[in-house]
Amino acid sequence: MNTLLQQLQQPGAVPIVGVINAYAAKLAEQAGCPVLYLSGAGVANAQFAWPDLGLTSLPDVCTEVTRISQATSLPLLVDADTGWGSPLNIKNSIKLLEQAGASGVHIEDQLLHKRCGHREGKQLVSLKEMVVRISAACHGRRSSDFVIMARTDALAVESETKTLERIKAYIDAGAHAIFLEAVTSLEQITRFKQECSVPLLINLTEFGKTPNWSRQECEQAGANAVLYPLSAFRAMNFAAQKVFTAIMKGSQQPCVDIMQSRKELYQILQYEQVEQELDDYLKEAE
Repeated sequence: MNTLLQQLQQPGAVPIVGVINAYAAKLAEQAGCPVLYLSGAGVANAQFAWPDLGLTSLPDVCTEVTRISQATSLPLLVDADTGWGSPLNIKNSIKLLEQAGASGVHIEDQLLHKRCGHREGKQLVSLKEMVVRISAACHGRRSSDFVIMARTDALAVESETKTLERIKAYIDAGAHAIFLEAVTSLEQITRFKQECSVPLLINLTEFGKTPNWSRQECEQAGANAVLYPLSAFRAMNFAAQKVFTAIMKGSQQPCVDIMQSRKELYQILQYEQVEQELDDYLKEAE
């Protein structure tokens, strides 16, 4: 199985899908997804019912990384927000996330009190401060395969010229890939990729500033990876709302056709195999 870095370096645009827990990771693996992603918003929203405002801690994220990485062998890219503190904190965060099973992280250039990448009011740290963040992150990794991806939110705050200056400085500081947030045109992807010497990731999150282009369109424009951070989570939420509403009207029956069957659940969990293993142990104890 290819590492995250190898996936990013392959021809085309690799799809990276967001999973909010270990079971979702199993579903993605069964569907043939090559790379998984754990969103900071996903941890905040799904595990705590919090908004994506940098409220979760490093232990919160490490817990989910451990669960997901134990459930699947697919490479996992993790949202490390702004790194949880000083350069020493950032270095330690990378070390702990790698130990937990992450294959790489992205770290961003917003202030510590960050905003969702598709919201207004974003503010950036200086180029020099972000370069220090990247340097600290690179010093924190242990494996040469572990990816340090630099995310920039500069497109919404600064000019394209300034954004490109940042990207080049981040690459010089050791970033193995660039996460260009809130792109608004395919032409932007092409312009930035022409000047970007490392893999370029585009975020195709729904209901944001970036149109829902196809992966093929992004690939043709020059993207090396496309990210779907919360697509499945949003669909799960919508389905759950429909089921709860139906129950309150009297029955879940109208929603059975959108439910996963017991048989399908058991197949994903390998229920019967694990049950048989338990029975074998119990027979030995007789």
